Amino acid sequence: MSTRRGSETLDTYLLKVFSILMAERSVSRTALKLNQSQPAISVALKNLRQILQDPLLVREKGGMVPTDRALAILEHARTALASIDSMLEAGGAFEPDSSRQVFRIGSPDYLAPAFAASVVARFRREAPHARLVLHSLGPDFDFEHSLAEGELDVVIGNWPEPPDRMHLSVLLEDEIVCMVAADHPLARRGMTLDDYRRVPHVVPTPYSITQRGMIDTVLTSLRIQREECVEAQSFMLAPYLLPGTDLVFTTTRHFARYYTELLPLAVLESPIEFPPMRFYQLWHARNHHAPSHQWLRHLLGDCGKGVLARQG
Repeated sequence: MSTRRGSETLDTYLLKVFSILMAERSVSRTALKLNQSQPAISVALKNLRQILQDPLLVREKGGMVPTDRALAILEHARTALASIDSMLEAGGAFEPDSSRQVFRIGSPDYLAPAFAASVVARFRREAPHARLVLHSLGPDFDFEHSLAEGELDVVIGNWPEPPDRMHLSVLLEDEIVCMVAADHPLARRGMTLDDYRRVPHVVPTPYSITQRGMIDTVLTSLRIQREECVEAQSFMLAPYLLPGTDLVFTTTRHFARYYTELLPLAVLESPIEFPPMRFYQLWHARNHHAPSHQWLRHLLGDCGKGVLARQG
């Protein structure tokens, strides 16, 4: 799709550049997201300014900020891109082996790398020409907004109460266990509830500013307090902090199993009866019927089942 103003053409590529520029407010980050060079994005921004007869982004003390006109037309641009995507998919079934589509998945890092590896391997086999972007979610990231705006296609999470404004399905369920150093005294005799209250724990920084994690929610409901001595910004860092210490890390079995194959660690049964940890995939209604997104969600679901099958 394209439209002309004078001698310039506003095409789908420029609409995509405009939409991402408005979100990133950075030429370099936009170039990275689109797998383009910075000069190419700068040229695109120059063309957009000429076509729309507006600076669109202006530099201020805190960085680049959009003009009022840019904000006014942003929703129109996103609606146009969504309509184009729907039009292209309306012609029939999605064919992953020839698709060059970009798929974006957001997730915190509490899923073991084995899951991500299986997703990437399956993705490359079935869609060798497509592009996959794995976006790490932090506590300040508004994933619902990103899904609604089409910046992400799927978000993976383990909310105790999943958001009810989106579509979702269970990706996998896993039990809660405890990890310790292989030479930890508890590795030989197991852990009691009194041990759990007494020992020092390493805990991850919460990834959501709006919801508490399931483990913290259960502990609060049971009025169990633990000694949270070390806080790690990354789930994947926590296992590396255990060897040579008396720390305990509470996590899922598939996560623990992955790291016990890399590090001198032991997995203990939890003395607390946590419910299974449920991991969901979440998506917006705008993508619910799109064949390409249905294919992606099916792929993620199969990989989730595969993680537990290998665990058994």
